[in-house]
Amino acid sequence: MDERARIEDVCRRLRDHYVFPDVAEKLAVFLQARLGDGAYAGLDDEAFAVAVTRDLQSVNGDKHLRLRHHVDPLPEVDGESFDPEEFRREAELNCHGIASARRLPGNVGYLETKLFYGPDIAGEALAAAMTLLATTDALIVDVRENRGGDPMGVAMLISYLVAEPTHYNSIYLRDGDVTNQFWTLPYVPGRKFGADKPVWVLTGPTTFSGAEDLSYSLQQLGRAKTVGAVTGGGANPRKQYKVDEHLDVTVPGGRAVNPVTGTNWEGVGVRPDIAVDVEAAFDSAYALALDHVLTLGDSGVRRQVADEARLTLASLG
Repeated sequence: MDERARIEDVCRRLRDHYVFPDVAEKLAVFLQARLGDGAYAGLDDEAFAVAVTRDLQSVNGDKHLRLRHHVDPLPEVDGESFDPEEFRREAELNCHGIASARRLPGNVGYLETKLFYGPDIAGEALAAAMTLLATTDALIVDVRENRGGDPMGVAMLISYLVAEPTHYNSIYLRDGDVTNQFWTLPYVPGRKFGADKPVWVLTGPTTFSGAEDLSYSLQQLGRAKTVGAVTGGGANPRKQYKVDEHLDVTVPGGRAVNPVTGTNWEGVGVRPDIAVDVEAAFDSAYALALDHVLTLGDSGVRRQVADEARLTLASLG
């Protein structure tokens, strides 16, 4: 397929699906003008994807708008470049997006996630992680390197941190002109962390999409404090469409609408409650968590935990 046919296909996907039809039209006109100027002539697939992505993001800075190059040939399922079974295998090799779940000295829980998979794929792993951390006195959720994922994975995680079903986000969809509410789940397997113990969420510039949903939603609910740096700024959920054997285009067909603020983090990111360098975010949150632990007593069965907390807090400086 030559660059003209590829650009025409990208423009068609934009006009048919992009959540902002007026921006879609501007982008289509711009891409066709760039094509006419010879901007894409003679580029290999990888360079072509980079050039078109740059142009796709030039109008409104939507980082979910991308033309992607893939080394392996793309499947096609219902018009999308997506193979559910391959995605499931990828999740298994990535430990279902959970990089770490452990008790830190001082009885502080730590959960690091790199991607949110849906409960149908990662539910068992997330339930195991949250059950492990349920009896800790405070929780740190690290999404500094989490690039997003399935909204229902976000819903499941938040469900372990609240007592009752909670409306935490909505997504407006261009297709059908509908707004779908996202609530926490009425039931999750295993044991909940609960609604009363403190939570800190670590964020940074590579925190993106679904990980921003988690950060922003917990922040606006007053359920967690965010610690770190401003996030990537991608609030428009997307689908991917095959352009040819090695290229697909990701096009957002919706936008998030937070029930508290009425808006989202698109283009601006999630602003941290406690702004520190990304590298210092863990130590900052951990120190706050240990301070909390020391308010819970130091006699009886809590003596060992309090001693751990004091020693660790001293080592953090």
